[in-house]
Amino acid sequence: MSGTLSVPGDKSISHRYAILAALGEGASEIASYSPAADCRSTLDCLERLGIEWREEAGRVTVMGRGLRGWKPSWRKLDAGNSGTTIRLLAGALAGQRFNSTISGDQSLRRRPMRRVIEPLSWMGAHIEARQGNFPPLEIHGRQLKAIDYAMPVPSAQVKSALLLAGLLAEGETSISEPVPTRDHTELALAEFGVEVRRSGQTIRLQPPARLAPQKLSVPGDLSSAVFFVAAALILPGSNITLRGVGLNPTRAAVLDVLSAMGANLRTANLTVNAGELSGDIMVQHGALQGAVIRGSQPATLIDELPMLAALAPFTEHGIEIGDAQELRVKESDRIAALAQNLRAMGATVEEFPDGLRVAGRGAGQLRGAEIEPHGDHRIAMAFAVAALGAQGETRVRDAGCVSVSFPGFFEVLDQVAQR
Repeated sequence: MSGTLSVPGDKSISHRYAILAALGEGASEIASYSPAADCRSTLDCLERLGIEWREEAGRVTVMGRGLRGWKPSWRKLDAGNSGTTIRLLAGALAGQRFNSTISGDQSLRRRPMRRVIEPLSWMGAHIEARQGNFPPLEIHGRQLKAIDYAMPVPSAQVKSALLLAGLLAEGETSISEPVPTRDHTELALAEFGVEVRRSGQTIRLQPPARLAPQKLSVPGDLSSAVFFVAAALILPGSNITLRGVGLNPTRAAVLDVLSAMGANLRTANLTVNAGELSGDIMVQHGALQGAVIRGSQPATLIDELPMLAALAPFTEHGIEIGDAQELRVKESDRIAALAQNLRAMGATVEEFPDGLRVAGRGAGQLRGAEIEPHGDHRIAMAFAVAALGAQGETRVRDAGCVSVSFPGFFEVLDQVAQR
């Protein structure tokens, strides 16, 4: 792998900017908005709620209608495959003056929603769900009241849903996290003029009278960049630079883990825009040791864990992941999908309820295999990268599922691959 490349705009930040822009008063411009299908689902839902938007020259302009200016949709809102879309919009819709129904594809309809429904109900929301836990969600908008909520499980999506609901609630909303999760919502809220305070593990939000429109730029998605970082680490002689990648400290734990494993990488040209740190990542091939990822670590690495697991057979001592039950309820059961496909490629894997242990290179070289990603974009990309270091041809079924987060992934991979 050789050369310089860019990755699409950060998916998590794009969702949040679009929703806050729609709650603002007037036109907000968002440069480098993610082209991911998930982020398009957010824009499509907002459009059904009366929000006009347009896209040109890599920039999305959202015409905000104010905190309570959204209109009811006569059609069901479709979040597609996006858990972020359905959970964040559940928070924003709970305090509106109308009722809404939001659902998604088959995968999304299997994902648990009680974790967001329950605290929203304590704020006064009325949300009906299949079996009390699964989409579609029927959200009956009403006046909300602020709460002090201690999150039992770390989740940036739940935290963000409650903060968005707090914009429409009476009083100050307070949320305490067991461990810090990605803070994109807090940074974006502050940029839109909302009073957000953090004290230790507690975030407090004072509802504003209005959100002022903004001009924003989304940094490159680190969770997408990590696949190319891993590819360079796998293939001898590799040397690549990824430009303008988001390096928010609540997201960059994967770089710390890789560095501790011996990865030859560094960052440069650091800048801050709207509170978000970004810069270039330079990585060269080098021997990797291994890692044990447990405790509070998995919550800060949740999107990067599939890539780390697929990287394990190329390390000296392998990688063990625990305390990561959340992987069971993502776009697929990622623990089961990782174990299945790693074994198909000849890796030695132990699967646990909350993670897995993957042996290092001493267990033998991977071989090409038929990969079943179960419709999960991160599984497909992780094994496409692992295949680069395997003997023989690998076939990734349903490879188009990568468009959920990274349209054009395979084309970019092909551009930087040296033959």
